[in-house]
Amino acid sequence: MRRGVIIFIVSTVIVLGFAVHNVWTLLSLLVVDGSEDAISRAELPAPYSGAISERPQLIPKIIHQTYVNESIPEHWKGPQQSCLDLHPDYEYKLWTDKKAREFIAAEYPWFLETFDGYRFPIQRADSIRYFVLHHFGGIYIDLDDGCNRSLDPLLAYPAWLRRTKPTGISNDAMGAVPRHPFFLKAIDSLPEYNRRWILPYITVMASTGPLFLSLIWIHYLNGSPEGDDRVRVLFPDEYNNHPWSFFTHHLGNSWHSNDVKLIFWMAQHWILLTFLGFTVGLSLLFCIYSFCSRARNSKTKGGALYSRLPFYRRVSQKDIELDDRHEV
Repeated sequence: MRRGVIIFIVSTVIVLGFAVHNVWTLLSLLVVDGSEDAISRAELPAPYSGAISERPQLIPKIIHQTYVNESIPEHWKGPQQSCLDLHPDYEYKLWTDKKAREFIAAEYPWFLETFDGYRFPIQRADSIRYFVLHHFGGIYIDLDDGCNRSLDPLLAYPAWLRRTKPTGISNDAMGAVPRHPFFLKAIDSLPEYNRRWILPYITVMASTGPLFLSLIWIHYLNGSPEGDDRVRVLFPDEYNNHPWSFFTHHLGNSWHSNDVKLIFWMAQHWILLTFLGFTVGLSLLFCIYSFCSRARNSKTKGGALYSRLPFYRRVSQKDIELDDRHEV
């Protein structure tokens, strides 16, 4: 095998290996589904079962929600009120932008520069929920999620998150005891993930949103947490769409901009885009290889042509020097 071919193959393997290494955690989301930590429907008491009172209550009875100010939009007042009505014995905390910043400045001043520097308000709304769960514990619920039944059964788990399809976890409903190590890892990682991408949607998702939390979740699982350090996972059937489900979902996505249409279209056609990506990538590599091969062959042919020239057509630098001396 030619030396050039070997160098090309080795270089390609190194480049692909480097690329896979950098997105390995992201690729892990395609295979890690959280089933080992799933909250089984069999272990959850029915909505009005007497067994609910027999379960431990580890998570404090606090409901956290966020909004710009205290003037909740009309279409979210119904979901908000459903949670208040079902949980009269819970403390309710609405984190407005002003209250959130004051809380960060008082309790986590090391994060204030990052908090203030976020480009999009939703990034501050995302990040504050991790901090209040770490500090106070309790249950966070998005304003576009209403309550379908009492959340008391979920208080028995030191920490839980919601599974989403097709991959990863969401940050729209989650609960934890104060100082749980998972949320400690989440808030500690926020500055590291504070990067700007081309599309606003990707920037939000990867810096503070569900994609960020999903990546932190994968890293956390790699540490093999045990006992109360585990994070349990609430699967879709227990989250929505059934009489025994805990939540109902309503109109949301208030922060989405025009780039989201492109993202959603890409998500619906990911197989086609993956095929096109590999095709373009391999075609580019083939073109580079062909160009290098032609350049090398041209150089080789040029040398062979020179060696076949008649002896009287060959002129060397030494001959030129001798001629110059004769002229002198």
